[in-house]
Amino acid sequence: MTTTLQAPQLASLKKSYFNILALFLGQDVMESRYLRCLLKWAFYLHLNPEDLKQANVDITHLQFEYPEDRVAKLEDIYHLVYMIYLDEVVEDVELEVATIYAVKLGFKADVVSELFKSIATATYDEIKLRNVKQEVIDFLKVYEV
Repeated sequence: MTTTLQAPQLASLKKSYFNILALFLGQDVMESRYLRCLLKWAFYLHLNPEDLKQANVDITHLQFEYPEDRVAKLEDIYHLVYMIYLDEVVEDVELEVATIYAVKLGFKADVVSELFKSIATATYDEIKLRNVKQEVIDFLKVYEV
């Protein structure tokens, strides 16, 4: 699925991934199921040491950063949706990770579940990813952050 993205979009997606990773690595204790979810996304994103170098990321000093503005928050939520659909299977743990991240960004906890309900038929309707992105953005515009 990542092959449909152009280099700048993929770089932005990976940046969001590193921020999600930073959020969970910053916790005193991380549940192993969350770690498995994050590792699965890294695998599907084909992350490698060069990605860390290009993103100027030192994993030992990785820190969560709040997105700069509302648009950046919406982009991060879209990236979450994209990562969850990388394997075309939505797992409960992925929704948990997404909810934790969305709450950290300032969204209400139920926003993520409602968002996924609203786009659950996207693959069945053969909606292209850019339409899913617009659907995510339109949905989240209803929720002020």
